[in-house]
Amino acid sequence: MITKDSSVEEVITRFPDAVAIFIKHGLPCLVCGEPFWGTIEELARKYGVDVDLLIAELNKLGDGE
Repeated sequence: MITKDSSVEEVITRFPDAVAIFIKHGLPCLVCGEPFWGTIEELARKYGVDVDLLIAELNKLGDGE
């Protein structure tokens, strides 16, 4: 399961399709040319994104693995 404390790198490595979700929300990620090394919560807070919505969308990728 992906949580607020999951690292951006870990999520993208495990679920490459997550890149599209990060981009949809206007968030930089590892393959976007502007890598972010931190947790999903830190990234969402930095860019003013609803972290709960982001987590919900990311968890749909792996059916909440």
